[in-house]
Amino acid sequence: MQKLAKREEQIMQAFWKLEKAFVKEIIDELPEPKPHYNSVSTMVRILEEKGFLAHNSFGKTHQYYPVVLKEQYQKTIVSDVVGKYFENSYSKMISFFAKEENIDEKELQQIINQIKNRKK
Repeated sequence: MQKLAKREEQIMQAFWKLEKAFVKEIIDELPEPKPHYNSVSTMVRILEEKGFLAHNSFGKTHQYYPVVLKEQYQKTIVSDVVGKYFENSYSKMISFFAKEENIDEKELQQIINQIKNRKK
């Protein structure tokens, strides 16, 4: 799965939130400055070509919906980051966040509990 450009990712975030939407509804979800309708429409069609979206037709208009789940994309992106910046080591990544104080002891304990529960 390929990494999306920033605006493509913003559009996909809106689709994952709304589950299905027309282009105008997606524009309402995007941050300011709002892009032009035609720009978003073009990007939505590109996302469909890339296999991230599909659509249902209602006359001349299309309602789009995500084909790729947010969790699938997250897994791909996180794996890419871990590979590029943490030598394919999730423990190095977690250590990095602990050192930077981006993760506290309570959150770390929750992660440990999730790992323990997964093995049961």
